[in-house]
Formats: sequence, structure tokens, C-alpha cells
Amino acid sequence: MDLRSKIVLIYGPTASGKSNFAIKLAKKINGEIVNADSMQVYKELKILSARPLKKEYSNIKHHLYGFQSVKKNFSTGDWLKLVNEKILDIKKRKKTPILVGGTGLYFKALTEGLVNIPNIPIKFRTSVRSLHKKLGSKKFFLKLIKLDPLSKKYLNFTDTQRVIRSYEVKSFTKKSIFDWFKSTKSEYENNDFYKIYIDYPRADLIKQINYRTQNMIKNGAILEVKKFIKLKVPKLRTPSKAIGIKEIREYLDKKSEMLELIEKISIKTRQYAKRQSTWGRGNMLDWKKIKSDSLNKFLKKI
Repeated sequence: MDLRSKIVLIYGPTASGKSNFAIKLAKKINGEIVNADSMQVYKELKILSARPLKKEYSNIKHHLYGFQSVKKNFSTGDWLKLVNEKILDIKKRKKTPILVGGTGLYFKALTEGLVNIPNIPIKFRTSVRSLHKKLGSKKFFLKLIKLDPLSKKYLNFTDTQRVIRSYEVKSFTKKSIFDWFKSTKSEYENNDFYKIYIDYPRADLIKQINYRTQNMIKNGAILEVKKFIKLKVPKLRTPSKAIGIKEIREYLDKKSEMLELIEKISIKTRQYAKRQSTWGRGNMLDWKKIKSDSLNKFLKKI
């Protein structure tokens, strides 16, 4: 199996060993790794985003990690523009681009095209979030279904971010976010990609998440959040939603103990991993599913 003519995409839930697998694959196919994780782009979120460490790079070039300030806006469109440039540059140098991450929307934008939804004013977005808070997840979701019946087919009331986004898009543009998706096109052909989806058993993933959370705390996550708080990043911005920030703030305010802090971050991460897996199952039907314990076997075939 020769993957060198392809753009390799690797997706999987958080803590599923994507970064390590990508490095091993890059060594075999003369590859370079490009980040496809929306939190790992931020300079100031090294520990909380579980960004690969330079000492782990194994002389493999890594791109688009830790280059963006948390104070600046960074959208899927910004990422797509940069990633297209990187793919072109890597291919020019006769190397293989390997995109790794757990942000489903990044991969969707790359493989299906970017949705050109008009900018929605921050005031309008804030009012939608206030409405969600007032009604609660279930009632808000029922309101969304009335407004946009298509959303019932694609969303679950627990998927807060996407539910709120769908509501604000339909309210503001009068067109369903899913109709916006349909009218987009990628600049690549499906055949340009080799898509890998790491399937990690839930019980093993939970153990891995618990272990990683403890390590994050040991390696300085609390200090990282202290520095982040000083930057006064608005709560609506993506970096402020990083798992661990809210929980560590509460710990610093003496609202929780250390064991409770670790447990809270672990639970949040497990919930996020579940959402990533749900996204994968719903949106990545044509991806090659590889069980986590078969990754080495896969590497041997290449």
C-alpha cells in the first residue's frame, strides 16, 4: 500500500494516540505532520490541549502547532487557508502531508468545502446563548426543531455548541445551516485523500484520559491557566472553552479540591471524546476505521 501520493487524514477521539501513530506513519512514507485540532493552534494552551512536545517529534516536521495567540480570532476558514498552503508546500518538496487532529469541522471543511455563512453580529450570538441558558438544553432544542426541522436529523440536544450555532444561523440567515453545508464544494477530489479513523475501545480510552489528566496537572496545567486568566480572553472565544480552564478557575477560587478537579476534567474530556466519536460515526462513513490495537499491523502493511 503506497500512501505517498495521497493527503493522509488521521482522526480519532482525544487521547487515542493519534500524534504518536502519525509520527510512526510519517517515518514510513516520508511525511510531514499538519495540525487539525482547533485548540492545538494556540501558543498559550500547550498543556491543556495536549499538544505534541518538540522532543516527541522524532525529527519529523510539524506544522500549525502553537502559533496563534489566544487573543486573536481564529476560524475554520483561517485554518483551511493555512492548511491548503502547507499541503501545497509539502507536496512541492516531494513529501506526504499527514493531517492529524480531533476537530471534525476542520476535516469537513477540507474534504467537502467551507460553508460561506455570513458573519453573525456578536450581539445577536450573545442573545441566542442567553436564550439557551434561560431555557436549558432540552427546551432550547425543541425550539430549534420548530425553527429548523432539519436539525432533528443531524443533532442531539446534548451537542450544545452545534445546537446554538444551528439556531443562530437559521434565525439570522433564514436558511438552515445544513442547507448551507449542501451548497459547498471542496477544491480536492475524494481520491486525493487517504482517511484514517482511529477506533479506540471506550473502556481503554477512559483509562487513558484519566492517566493523561493526572499528567497534565503534574506538568503545569494550573500555572498555564493562571497565565491564561491574566490575558482576559473573552468567554465566547474558542480558547476560553478549552477543557480544564473553567475547572482550574474553580479550584483556584477554592471551590473544589485537587481530586475533584482531576475528576471534573476527566469527566469533561470523556464527554468530549464521546462527542468526537459520535461525530466520526455520523460524518466519516467513508473513512478507513482502524482499531487502536491494529495500528502497528497497519503500519507493517505499508
